[in-house]
Amino acid sequence: MKWSEICIHTTQEAIEPISHILHEAGASGVVIEDPEDLVKDRDTKFGEIYQLDSNDYPEEGVIIKAYVPVNSFLGETVEGIKEAINGLLLYDFDLGANKVTISEVNEEEWATAWKKYYHPVKISERFTIVPTWETYEPVSTDELIIELDPGMAFGTGTHPTTVMSLQGLERTVKSGDTVIDVGTGSGVLSIGAGLLGAKDVQALDLDEVAVASARLNIKLNKVHDVVTVSQNNLLDNIEGPVDVVVANILAEVIVRFVDDAARVLKPNGVFITSGIISAKKDEVKEALVKAGFIIKEVTVMEDWVAIIAQKGE
Repeated sequence: MKWSEICIHTTQEAIEPISHILHEAGASGVVIEDPEDLVKDRDTKFGEIYQLDSNDYPEEGVIIKAYVPVNSFLGETVEGIKEAINGLLLYDFDLGANKVTISEVNEEEWATAWKKYYHPVKISERFTIVPTWETYEPVSTDELIIELDPGMAFGTGTHPTTVMSLQGLERTVKSGDTVIDVGTGSGVLSIGAGLLGAKDVQALDLDEVAVASARLNIKLNKVHDVVTVSQNNLLDNIEGPVDVVVANILAEVIVRFVDDAARVLKPNGVFITSGIISAKKDEVKEALVKAGFIIKEVTVMEDWVAIIAQKGE
């Protein structure tokens, strides 16, 4: 099969929303080439740092790559992607160069591209993300392994917003808890909640491609007995009460359903939110407080923010 590589030269700030646009357009995952990865200081307490080649990165800005099959709708798909990206200007995103290029690759090159960028990464005290094709031996008895294949997942699970969400779940979820994962994408947060001992997890996403991807990953990680995946718009028509709601999506979306999150949570239940750029942090905090939440923790990683809030009694 022939594939088209869509290459977008943009900014770090635009990584998350553009990745979402690409997924909605049918991309099976994204590759992110950020030159800051070459020079930034890293916290190595959770695992190894892999050698990076400067030739793979742009001199400035960020390159986001995605792969879609070559078909008669390719032109419309690309135009739709460009239009959606330009629409981010309405939300004050800095798009930088905002240059979109297309090239053709064969399936073998496509598969190799994923493997080049994806290795086991320990992202917290207990969680390690492992690609399905690599052999990995746990280094401790309480280590939790999440297997993902970026050929079918929405990303690799190692973006700062996902890392902070998993770390938040690790500090929050107790054995026997009930959890709702809003905008599940690859299902990685639902998998994490299941591995932490949650007895029931609802994984929700409006995108049918995400729903299919999440089901595959959840079965791969053997948590399908506790995780149920459904196509749903945020928390519309979802009943509680549950112990934890987690949402790793755009800040503009989070503020739209904070009242619903409060509705489905038990008294003292916890709402974990991520996918928030620093500039939107106060907007999300204000919406949470207005809905009756108490801000318990704010975590920052690079230019991203995660917030853990607790519902009142």
